[in-house]
Amino acid sequence: MALRTSLEHKLALRTFISIFKNKVSFLTLMAKVFPQSQRPTLDPFVSFERQTYTIWMKSLLCQTNGCTVFDSDGDIVYRVDNYDKKCRNKVYLMDLRGRVLVTILRKRLHCFGCWYGYRWNSYANKEKPWFQVKKYCRFICMGSFACQVTVGFEKYWVEKLASKTAFRIVGIDGNVIAEVKQKQLSSGITLGDDVLTLVVEPHVDHSLIMAIVTVYGLIKHKL
Repeated sequence: MALRTSLEHKLALRTFISIFKNKVSFLTLMAKVFPQSQRPTLDPFVSFERQTYTIWMKSLLCQTNGCTVFDSDGDIVYRVDNYDKKCRNKVYLMDLRGRVLVTILRKRLHCFGCWYGYRWNSYANKEKPWFQVKKYCRFICMGSFACQVTVGFEKYWVEKLASKTAFRIVGIDGNVIAEVKQKQLSSGITLGDDVLTLVVEPHVDHSLIMAIVTVYGLIKHKL
């Protein structure tokens, strides 16, 4: 009886060692296929799903210009507050708590308008701008395109739509990455032209899109 028990223990131990070795080999293989340095990191401004926001072209602060952005749960996620007048040469895109996410500066180039966006503290550190927006001159026929956006080596265009408040942001391949239009309730009622719906496609930086929307609001004298 004791001999049988001893053999069972040895057999169980061998089985455990075999399983352990196979597991170690599998983990080693996975570490080679997916090294730690190449694993994707979570970006709080990028979603794997399409996101919908509501833009109210008003500031929550009294006697100020700006806009307030709500997510699909009704929570405030972005805000812009202009304390003196519309179309300032320096505007801040902030989160709910007032933390600056993007600093937007305007530079006048004759009849062209040009805006630069600096991410977080890059403006304070005198780093290169995150993106640049160039407004097309009205004397140059660019069809429905209102301005060009340059982000590093990538280019996007802001395209005007039929409605005076509607526009979309398209990539160089023509794919739409974000669209803004007048908000319509599920009942079919369309709200005023100061309440908009922003739809952002997956894998796109929401803060970048909101910064571009802010610049376009400045161009249209809405902020």
